[in-house]
Amino acid sequence: MMKDLKKEEANGMANSESFYDVIVVGAGIAGLTSAAYLTKAGYHTLLCEKSDHPGGLVGSFTRQGFTFDAGIRAFENSGIVFPMLKQLGIALEFVKNPVVIGIEDTQMTLEGVESLPAYAAMLSTKFPDYQAEIAAIIDEIRKITGYMEVLYGIENPLFMDLTMDKAYLFKTLLPWLLKYQVNIRKAQKLDEPIETYLLSFTKNQALIDVIIQHFFEKMPTFFALSYFGLYSDYSYPIGGTGRLVTALSDFIAAHQGELALGTEISQIDTKAQRVTTRDGRSFSYRELIWCGDMKTLYDVVDFSIPGEPGHRVREQQQKIRENRGGDSILTLYLGVNLEPAYFARRCGPHCFYTPSKAGLSAIQAEAWQSVLADPDRSAAQQRTALEDWVREYLALTTYEISSPVLRDPALAPAGKTGVIVSTLMDYRLVKAIDEAGWYLDFKALCEEQILTVLENSVFPGLTEQVEQRFSSTPVTIERLTGNLDGAITGWAFRDEATAGKLPAVSVFRKIAKTIETPLPHIYQAGQWTFSPSGLPVSILTGKLAADGVIKRLVKQGRVEHADTDQEGR
Repeated sequence: MMKDLKKEEANGMANSESFYDVIVVGAGIAGLTSAAYLTKAGYHTLLCEKSDHPGGLVGSFTRQGFTFDAGIRAFENSGIVFPMLKQLGIALEFVKNPVVIGIEDTQMTLEGVESLPAYAAMLSTKFPDYQAEIAAIIDEIRKITGYMEVLYGIENPLFMDLTMDKAYLFKTLLPWLLKYQVNIRKAQKLDEPIETYLLSFTKNQALIDVIIQHFFEKMPTFFALSYFGLYSDYSYPIGGTGRLVTALSDFIAAHQGELALGTEISQIDTKAQRVTTRDGRSFSYRELIWCGDMKTLYDVVDFSIPGEPGHRVREQQQKIRENRGGDSILTLYLGVNLEPAYFARRCGPHCFYTPSKAGLSAIQAEAWQSVLADPDRSAAQQRTALEDWVREYLALTTYEISSPVLRDPALAPAGKTGVIVSTLMDYRLVKAIDEAGWYLDFKALCEEQILTVLENSVFPGLTEQVEQRFSSTPVTIERLTGNLDGAITGWAFRDEATAGKLPAVSVFRKIAKTIETPLPHIYQAGQWTFSPSGLPVSILTGKLAADGVIKRLVKQGRVEHADTDQEGR
């Protein structure tokens, strides 16, 4: 396993060398990717992580014999994940991860565009008077899926040595680049929020709800609708999603990388190129890659240095202040005394399930904000109103349901099933409840209501078979990861007009610029650098940042070598 620098220091065995070629801050998937490629290239690399384990929003844990995935439920390859592993020489066993869509008492499995007629039939069963509008929406999904299939249709060339495969370069990559240029422009014209875009096809808000309410708020249309094709690209690693974290950590260790867990960076001196940790340790660097929360980066940089901050820094700080973290989730973990076959029949290994075709439009989606803003309500009245709203929301929302044991039988005790149930939940609501002092009661209310909703719909008889249950909220995610607002996707989209005002790149053809910061010798990578983000984007930006640093270090080495030669003369 990877060397834990903090433990070694505590034992008096730390390397006396505190200078590193590169320091990577944040051991999520972006940070692990960057560190893997840096150590592979032979650079002395330190990976700092504020929590007591690497992985960020990717990981697995076991409780009472049940293995649960703590963050992402499966991996979307997107021409990135598998090529990255292949390039690093990392062998992981994967199985296909079929995705089921369910509405009330009906369900179907998405297996690419060929499954769209079955999806249309399911929607038509629930909305029989809107078949023409459903057909038009399905045609639009098919068109957008076609665009994205081109974009993700080959292994990303960033993870290939093109000098070693000329046939691939000329027969595959160059023809693909021509198609890419055409399709990326078509796709990115569809940047209107999905919520408003579908109104041009139907005025039935409930129909729109059941199609989109498992997507993130105001997700651009081309990203949202492309998922109906991308779901067929999902895979699951044997052993749980945490196997990717372990594999990358082991790779870094094998290439002499160092890991400092429980190491929170409290200050960055950009002039001295030195970081200081919360507990007083200091490390110097030639280059730094920041893979953590972006707001924290600008909080910890020491701007007392003469000449800082410059115009670009102030501009970035202003964007950070004006924006908030993106969507977050509430998750219920269940250990259930029911055979895996029970869940396989009802939802499969990975399902997006909507218990009511009424959809969230049946309630005022953000009525809770009005409750919190009402000065005439007492604390007790406010709590009652919020509890009522939460119950209604949980009865109508869409749930992502995952059963790890249905992909790997070793992930639960024999004859039992671990089930993970998640839904979108606004951080601001949960934070307000936490500050009002009834956070634990809120969690209990959510657990009971989710169980009731599932018991009365897709999982009859569930409640009495639950052996263990516990939950996490957006506040949990914020506490464990340090992510602003407990966000799981980076920055929140408000509408297409604000995309250019985000502190991150949001145009895919400009993704190479995501790694740039206005801070000297500091790159960035991860979910905060491109919106909307996910696992493939985190890996891609992690690789881009590592490549950028390596290029700069090579250039520095040439300059130093030239200076040495000059002195010798």
